[in-house]
Amino acid sequence: MRYTKWNFIMSVLGIFIYIFDLIVDTWVSVKFFHEGQYVFGVLTVTFIVFGTFVVQCFSYSWFKADLKKAGQEDHHCFLLLHCLQGGVFTRYWFVLKKGHHVAFKYSSKTNNFMEEQIDLHKEVIDRVTDLSMLRLFETYLEGCPQLVLQLYSLLEQGQGNFSPYAAIMVTCCGISWSTVDYQIALRKSLPDKNPINGLSPKFMYLFYKLFTLLSWVLSVVLLLFLNVKIALFLLLFLWLLGIMWAFKKQTQFCASIGMEFLYRIVVGFILVFTFFNVKGQNTKCPMSCYYIVKVLATLYILIAFWVCLPSVFISDYFIIITVIIAFTFLLGIIFLIVYYGIFHPNRSEEKKPDEIDGKPVQRDCRMSYFLML
Repeated sequence: MRYTKWNFIMSVLGIFIYIFDLIVDTWVSVKFFHEGQYVFGVLTVTFIVFGTFVVQCFSYSWFKADLKKAGQEDHHCFLLLHCLQGGVFTRYWFVLKKGHHVAFKYSSKTNNFMEEQIDLHKEVIDRVTDLSMLRLFETYLEGCPQLVLQLYSLLEQGQGNFSPYAAIMVTCCGISWSTVDYQIALRKSLPDKNPINGLSPKFMYLFYKLFTLLSWVLSVVLLLFLNVKIALFLLLFLWLLGIMWAFKKQTQFCASIGMEFLYRIVVGFILVFTFFNVKGQNTKCPMSCYYIVKVLATLYILIAFWVCLPSVFISDYFIIITVIIAFTFLLGIIFLIVYYGIFHPNRSEEKKPDEIDGKPVQRDCRMSYFLML
């Protein structure tokens, strides 16, 4: 388990992507207000604030737990930084500072202080995994609702310029890539999990998430055109089901009851848009049930839309959207089957302790309770 120079470069790229994502979020909200779509503008700002609030809460909670574990109780400075929405930037600063030291100054040492070197690499990798988890939360809490609003606005306005399409593609790809990046970082941080090696499994996983997400979001947008109240009821119902599933699985992600409750709320929200493994257990049956429900819901939406086609839609236009929904969902399921059938790491196989450090696998670390996508 090593934090390499390539990993450091990717961490540097990560902070630029994060800043770019903030710029895109701001641009989208300003664009809605500028075009007079005040409801969409307010909703976009609301999702951004909610996602940022959740991320700052988890980030500060983890900082506080890490400081307590290290015997340091003075965390007021970190509290102030998180109140000023600087939690993620603070974590990036620590990752880049420690990561540069480990990747460029410790990489040449192979004989002396080996155990200390491995601990330093593990520390940086754990910090990167924390960041990936926070980015995953923020991406789904902000990006998925924004994607729904952007697609709804595009289909309603029928805009011909390139900017709304670019914003949609950036949002959609950002959601999918953050999911893949988190999966890679999490597996690298857990010694008893096989890493995702090679480009093929990463691209298979990326396309599986991308196509299934796009198909479902388009279906939700069509339902919004049909009836806003029914669409909101369906999303709320699925959210509650996700929360109930998290409670049923008895997740143990946070030390405090309040943060654990917030975590289960976030889990339920993410489950509205994509499937993930809540506790790292066998998910063949739950995943099958999840996508069967998605298929039935999508079919219901398409049939209802064909029966009660709104006047805002042209029939030929809707045929294209129907084909896109069906085709992307089919592609997503195909990539899912290929990934889990051929490229998925063997979760049941546990690694033996490394001969170099001889340390047993640690199972009490925070990463061992992170959700498995």
